[in-house]
Amino acid sequence: MASSAELTAYIAEQFGGAGEITVKKMFGEYGLYCGGKFFAMVCDDRLFVKITDAGCAQFPSLPEDAPYDGAKKCFLIENPDNTDFLTRLAIVTCDALPEPKPKKQKSD
Repeated sequence: MASSAELTAYIAEQFGGAGEITVKKMFGEYGLYCGGKFFAMVCDDRLFVKITDAGCAQFPSLPEDAPYDGAKKCFLIENPDNTDFLTRLAIVTCDALPEPKPKKQKSD
């Protein structure tokens, strides 16, 4: 089941305090990026955030689930309405993630 664009836009807005949030459609679902770092996804209208050591330390009771069969487990965020919580989670997660690799230049 594909995720709702409206719900995804709402979730992206909720993360707004963490920095520049962009959304990319991927196979009927959505990837969320903060400052160019892929940190979360919306799959089947459920919000998943990448698990990092820093995220586990700061939010040890968050439930985990896989967004789809064969995927790594992520934090499953059951209430995307708490802007302060989502902002803190995004900042902690993105600070722990590596910088995105630079894109290769296309040859002429």
